[in-house]
Amino acid sequence: MKALILAGGAGTRLRPITHTRAKQLVPVANTPILFRGIEAMVEAGITEIGVVVGDTRAEMRAAIGDGSQFGSDVEVTYIEQDAPLGLAHCVSIARDFLGDDDFVMYLGDNMLEQGLVAFVDAFAAARSAPRPPSAQILLKQVKDPQRFGIAVLDDHGHAIQLVEKPEVPPSNYALVGVYLFDKSIHEAVAAIEPSARGELEITDAIQWLIDHDLKVRTEILTGWWIDTGKLTPLLEANRLILETIETRVDGAVDGASFLDGRVIVEAGAEIVNSTIRGPVAIGARTRIVDSFVGPFSAIGADCEVVHSEIEHSVVMDGSKIIEIPRLEDSLIGSDAIVSRSKRKPRAVRLMVGDHCRIDIE
Repeated sequence: MKALILAGGAGTRLRPITHTRAKQLVPVANTPILFRGIEAMVEAGITEIGVVVGDTRAEMRAAIGDGSQFGSDVEVTYIEQDAPLGLAHCVSIARDFLGDDDFVMYLGDNMLEQGLVAFVDAFAAARSAPRPPSAQILLKQVKDPQRFGIAVLDDHGHAIQLVEKPEVPPSNYALVGVYLFDKSIHEAVAAIEPSARGELEITDAIQWLIDHDLKVRTEILTGWWIDTGKLTPLLEANRLILETIETRVDGAVDGASFLDGRVIVEAGAEIVNSTIRGPVAIGARTRIVDSFVGPFSAIGADCEVVHSEIEHSVVMDGSKIIEIPRLEDSLIGSDAIVSRSKRKPRAVRLMVGDHCRIDIE
């Protein structure tokens, strides 16, 4: 089985961060979102991985490389998409890479609590049945189904209809951005036409399979699922991942500092006269001086936090937070400087792009 990870989106909902960075490489708990998807593939035993890339292709190649950082047998193939023409279009342009193999298609900015092992194993087991499925979709019951592609199921749990963002939803089973296909999907993609928005929709391709009496199996997701394409969900994903960490202190913590709860301090980091109340992750070579870093915060590598308070925030590599009395619910890009000039505001809420400098008076 192969994997096809879609990482070509522009990330307009996370601007200004994504003016200078691929949205799939924004870190959650100090690990890029996309890396967590690749790790999930490898955990499921999949080592041949195709990554669909767009305008940020150079950054993707630099970050992922040949894939060997995820395992000695992992091989990454890059598939370039010149324009965002739909999920089914990604399948079409990946035809040579995919061949006739079964494959997982995964949206690169999705995060799942459960991982992919059970999902992949269930499809593999079902493929040996007398009438094997041609596809398997992952569903999640949601409170606002009109915002999603929705699946209608029969009494056996098989999909019989897919509806994209219906005004009157026929069910509350939303499609999560993880799909499993056999080679039949290529015929389906070749048969469909672009939608009203000019894209080849994967929901239309799956509906083609259903209409041609091919089985579409479903799995119901019980854990959390987050599309990290906006600030609030991204911070929530950061919180959920930090909830799972275990304390590890590889850096230096002086006697005047206090670590409370689950805290990771990477090698080369230095905590001076500060309180770190977990869950918190502190990146390598970062200095925290005379400061408080509160729960659900991830401070990247090579950062500096001085005379400041931070809580429920993500600070990316190389940034400085200086003399800020309270920073919360914020996403700070790489190599940014956030500092106070004169008066102290009670709280600050920011989303700051890379290489910015902000003085707060």
